[in-house]
Amino acid sequence: MSAPRPRPGRLPRSPVVLRGGQWWLVGRAGSIPASDPAFTAVLDDFAQAMAAADRAIHDLHTRQSDSSCSDPRGWR
Repeated sequence: MSAPRPRPGRLPRSPVVLRGGQWWLVGRAGSIPASDPAFTAVLDDFAQAMAAADRAIHDLHTRQSDSSCSDPRGWR
């Protein structure tokens, strides 16, 4: 199974955006590309962890709603 890929867009509550496979630091004065390999590797890892967590939460909600629909009394 492959690791979840980060989705383009801003990391939540951060000044970092992934556009076209490149990390950018965004501020009031504009944007600059993040070029430090160690920093971008940490951003990649963090974004992958966030994507995996989002997927796990989605799967959990799906399983919970499937199980509540299958119980005729509505018990969980």
